[in-house]
Amino acid sequence: MSSSLPQHYRDILLELGENPEREGLLDTPKRASKAMQYLCHGYTQTVEEIVNGALFASDNDEMVIVQNIELYSLCEHHLLPFIGKAHVAYIPTGKVLGLSKIARIVDMFARRLQIQENLTKQIADSIQQVTGAAGVAVVIEAQHMCMMMRGVEKQNSTMNTSVMLGAFRESSTTRMEFLQLIGRSRT
Repeated sequence: MSSSLPQHYRDILLELGENPEREGLLDTPKRASKAMQYLCHGYTQTVEEIVNGALFASDNDEMVIVQNIELYSLCEHHLLPFIGKAHVAYIPTGKVLGLSKIARIVDMFARRLQIQENLTKQIADSIQQVTGAAGVAVVIEAQHMCMMMRGVEKQNSTMNTSVMLGAFRESSTTRMEFLQLIGRSRT
């Protein structure tokens, strides 16, 4: 842990008018530092480390989907959480990615200071690069505390983002199949 991070949290408490020496706050700077480092541990990971060779030869050339992957991230503008789920699909071209690796890639990028638009693209680009897939699709739906707890205070708002690469962008049939399979199409 950075030795200066707890001091920064202590300074924040003082700026807010709190007494960092009171019983309930004595260890808060240390705990908050550990929490922030955990919430941002995606910076210490790489896609190569996560995939760790888990690409397997396969004749499958049909869509592979992992949906409802929980994600937790921090808005880079306010450092407040956004919470949601990702739906990820790809069309293999000779190799498939180990199933858990998709969720781990989502987590790696989510555990950084983010905006949802970039998070969606980073996941899609990464899976495309690793797999060489004929296409990759990512849809993320999330609720943003920066919009719910402050500012406009809209409690029921959900943000949806999508990135479609390759066959998912080029073929409306492929795109619609994906959206139907994740329950997002309106027919």
